[in-house]
Amino acid sequence: MAVPRVFAFFADLENLPRLMPPETFTQVDSQHLAAPPPSPCRDDLSSRRVAGIGSIINTSFRPLSWLPWRRKWTAVITEFEWNHHFADVQQKGPFKRWQHRHEFRAECRNGLDGTVVRDVIEYEVGFGALGALANWLFIERAIKKIFDQRQKVLPELLAREMATRVAT
Repeated sequence: MAVPRVFAFFADLENLPRLMPPETFTQVDSQHLAAPPPSPCRDDLSSRRVAGIGSIINTSFRPLSWLPWRRKWTAVITEFEWNHHFADVQQKGPFKRWQHRHEFRAECRNGLDGTVVRDVIEYEVGFGALGALANWLFIERAIKKIFDQRQKVLPELLAREMATRVAT
């Protein structure tokens, strides 16, 4: 799928819970959206909840699926360039520091044009040696699992998105 379609899918806040592992029960609790710059594409993005620079997104999730309590996370969009990248920084949440940049680029593989989605994450757990141990024991693996899941479900979600657009 072309970069503008994939970028628009990721930039739409409604899709965030769909990109997360189901067992996290991730939801968008509230958002204060700052408008992104005008889209260079003639695509119908007006119905999407796209977060431009300065947008604040409040989410919650279950860090342990078998426990009923939820962890809140507040992120701020710090970078946004249509069809290239956008980035968020944790304002409040489980990490001492979290920066996440979503990058998109066109690529041709085996004669097929498509889009490569790359997530660049920098984080610090905090809590000194205890945090480093927790990161080594399970946090790093949990983060990897989230993004592996995202890569696994993304083609299916995008195919459904395209089928819905074609049908309407």
